[in-house]
Amino acid sequence: MHIKINLSNPGLPPEVMPDAMIILYRTYQILIFCPLIIVSTIVTAVITVAGSAMGAGKWWGYYPEVLWSRIFCWLAFVKVTVSGHENIDKDTSYVFVANHQGAYDIFSLFGYLGHNFRWMMKESLRKIPFVGWACKASGQIFVDNSSVSATRHTMQEAEKQLSGGMSLVVFPEGARTWDGKMRKFKKGAYLLAVEFGLPVVPVTIDGAFDVLPRFRFLPRPGHIRLTIHKPIHPASDGSHDLNALMEESRAAIASALPQQ
Repeated sequence: MHIKINLSNPGLPPEVMPDAMIILYRTYQILIFCPLIIVSTIVTAVITVAGSAMGAGKWWGYYPEVLWSRIFCWLAFVKVTVSGHENIDKDTSYVFVANHQGAYDIFSLFGYLGHNFRWMMKESLRKIPFVGWACKASGQIFVDNSSVSATRHTMQEAEKQLSGGMSLVVFPEGARTWDGKMRKFKKGAYLLAVEFGLPVVPVTIDGAFDVLPRFRFLPRPGHIRLTIHKPIHPASDGSHDLNALMEESRAAIASALPQQ
């Protein structure tokens, strides 16, 4: 049986490729994709650190990363489409909450969400060469729950960032899924929304698990769909019901996923 292959179609996984095409694709990843990714990551990190050091972290901590993330997608033949941009305003600060399917969640959100934001990320990521340095310089928020004072410091850092249209993106599952299904949500992101009276915007990521799940090293071509849902606004008194907020946002995210 003859199978016609077109790498311009990012929806074609390697398991339906002929052996020769798989070899060609893996050779491309090792000789071209990986070196270009490493170089672009180092260059982006250096630019981010330098730009942030000059006092323009809000700009340099976002826009170079948009291009960097799109390079990751382009080089891996990953198509990203977004629906729901009309639900958010660029001058409003939000807490975006998204499901966590795989590593390409980061690149699809950074590259295509279309709203300046900072990540809430694990403290351990600070130690990654170049990436950790750039994240620290640009004001990404590292979560440290090792003590009460450390948690308080995390909240203070978040409060400093969440102003003037700057938003926060959190994966409330805390880690990537192992099987493509959503894990239980944690309260951290929602406590911030409650504390600061910010709208919560659920974002569904669909397709990133097929591109690069946590148990694989190299991505494969695919199509990632982002769905930006309508914001969940606090009550008129500026408060949220924490449990209701978690349930409503999780239901919104699940509504744009294939039945699990």
